Amino acid sequence: MKGPLPAVDVPDDMAGAAGLPRRGRQPAGPGATEPRPEEPLAVIGVGPAGAGRSEVLARLLQLDPAMLAVPAGSWLVLRHSRVPTRAAYVPGYRQPHSYGTDRLAAGPALARPPRRVELSLPEPLLRHFSLVDTPDTAALGVAGVQLLRDAAGRSGAVLFVIAADQAFTAVELHLLAGLARARVEVVFAVTPGAGGWAPVPEGTATTEGTGASVGSPPAPVDPVAVTVEAHRATLLAAVPGLADARWFPLDAADDGADLRRALVGWAADEGLRRASAEPPVLPGSHGRVPVVADPGDWSEQLDRRARSSSRRIRQHLALELANIHLRVVQEIVFGVGCAGLPQLLDREMEALSLLATVQCDEAVRGLVEEAAGQVFGAPLPVGVHRRLHTPVRWGLADHQSEHELDRVLLVTSTGGVAGLTGAGASDALASYPGAGRVEVLPPVAVALSGACWQHWRSPANRDPNAARAWAQRALREVELELSREVSRRFELVRLSLDGVLSDAVDHGMLLA
Repeated sequence: MKGPLPAVDVPDDMAGAAGLPRRGRQPAGPGATEPRPEEPLAVIGVGPAGAGRSEVLARLLQLDPAMLAVPAGSWLVLRHSRVPTRAAYVPGYRQPHSYGTDRLAAGPALARPPRRVELSLPEPLLRHFSLVDTPDTAALGVAGVQLLRDAAGRSGAVLFVIAADQAFTAVELHLLAGLARARVEVVFAVTPGAGGWAPVPEGTATTEGTGASVGSPPAPVDPVAVTVEAHRATLLAAVPGLADARWFPLDAADDGADLRRALVGWAADEGLRRASAEPPVLPGSHGRVPVVADPGDWSEQLDRRARSSSRRIRQHLALELANIHLRVVQEIVFGVGCAGLPQLLDREMEALSLLATVQCDEAVRGLVEEAAGQVFGAPLPVGVHRRLHTPVRWGLADHQSEHELDRVLLVTSTGGVAGLTGAGASDALASYPGAGRVEVLPPVAVALSGACWQHWRSPANRDPNAARAWAQRALREVELELSREVSRRFELVRLSLDGVLSDAVDHGMLLA
């Protein structure tokens, strides 16, 4: 075992150089807001390669670990269902790919790895919560850590699996520190290493706390307890906020019953907490909402606020894309190379989509709150705010002319960006989907097409200089397309919200 690692709360100006996420750029970091009560409960499996994470999840469900195998880089979501099904959600397709759930079934020939694979099983444990398996922590990168933090914040719990002969890395400690600050439930499972549990030096024994008299033979030391305590001491030296986290050693003979009971107990408590977090009927959900006597120049202020919000988000996304370009070039030259470029850039695009979606949602909520507050009086009841969403969404559909807002932006093998619209197009883009959206706008969705994988995995396309030029061109096209998309979204929101509030002012009350 290595000695305790230092605290990992690095400054923002050093985080990028260290390969760690900056504190200020987390898109929807856990703890930023409480998860919505309707978000499904889930336990996110996390840990380094070689720790037996899939085996631990399979043991919890009493399954063959081969059933949990997914393509490298894909997330696995296990849900409850009366009929076993397995589906791969691949960006660029409107429908998921179904294939067999038995261990010998061959998966479909896909042009690119799926963002997630959903396995639905009639297992009793999955009635309490879903289980999610994620890529190894060493393969997450900056973008993967952001996605994991967001998923953990919505699901509520993380199961961190580490082997006896492994040590926490700086990236893992940084991730766990963020989860501790967000008050996400973190549970640790320790598995035997390649050589079993940590050996205890000869002659090491103790009589402390055993009740043995002086001179009696010392009690032997349990190597499992020694290993777990060493891991715990290393963790708490860097992340003291996880002092209350529970630890479960799992050897080959352990069926995981204690861990299973602990997770079910958490799900029962968390389910009750979420169910009581929001009243059944929100204030302002029903009844007449009169307009104030003098709403003022709310329409002009709405126009200015929409333009400034759009400009601010476009600038932020441009800076983020510049950071992504630096990371991608570094990985092409010193890391994953040309063959790993599609997987790396696709994960960066997923994190960028999450960032853009969160910022647009927050800005639109601010637009509605400010403009409606001027018309109906502030503070605006939560129910009134929700009632405004439906007519504003209807207005968005009326004002769309050339392109739908609900579409996927696909990076092509030539470095361009193509659009994919239609029902279900954006369903395949989330590594961990949550509850249905209640926001005004559909999510921002950017992904790489399957042709990118085919191009850069070919032995004929292994030139780092060509890869760097392609990445620069692709990111530039993404920036231009996102800039147009954000501008268009806020203009449509302004027109729709202006129409809804103008009708309310004309009639003297909210019509929704």
